[in-house]
Amino acid sequence: MDWLEKFKVNVPEGQDGVWSVKKFNVSKRDAEYEQMRASCSSNGGRGVPAGTYTGLYRGDTLIMSDTPDEILDHLDIIRKAAGHCLIGGLGLGMVTKAMLQKPEVTHVTVIELAPEVIRLIGTHLQAEFPDRLTIVEGDILTWKPHKGVKYDTAWFDIWDGICTDNLKEISTLNRRFARCAKVKHSWQEDRLRYELRRLQNSWGW
Repeated sequence: MDWLEKFKVNVPEGQDGVWSVKKFNVSKRDAEYEQMRASCSSNGGRGVPAGTYTGLYRGDTLIMSDTPDEILDHLDIIRKAAGHCLIGGLGLGMVTKAMLQKPEVTHVTVIELAPEVIRLIGTHLQAEFPDRLTIVEGDILTWKPHKGVKYDTAWFDIWDGICTDNLKEISTLNRRFARCAKVKHSWQEDRLRYELRRLQNSWGW
């Protein structure tokens, strides 16, 4: 998966309040153990190959990283991105940068709730893409675009973990941006909808 290297972030390490960006290493031994554990998992566990990665942390909790599995989570929307793109949740800036590297993407607008994340990551990206990136401090669940503004692609990634409870907010976002975004999708949306259907069938609903 050497081709995934182009999607890894180059955000410098740093800390701002409870938020931090840190490098972490996965040894070959740890990678083999994680891969074995993932293969035995009944819920589709994720293994991480050996290597050095960048993570966004809130306190001691890893919120996002540029491991291959996380990159693959976002690859479909990166491929579809074109025109004016809207992103809910800055994270490590991986999706933002990948979209801005595409010539068919004219502009990216990011809505990020945490000012610390904007300072840690957004400032770095805005220096790299000063004319095609707008970062707004706000909550994508309540933020409203300017009247008449349309987006060709919208991507929402504001959740810490994979949980069917996220579907309520995903549905809210799909409704809120139904008229102003041509393509809309959320992190792990398809997987969560599949899991919910599976659970409902097992419950006999």
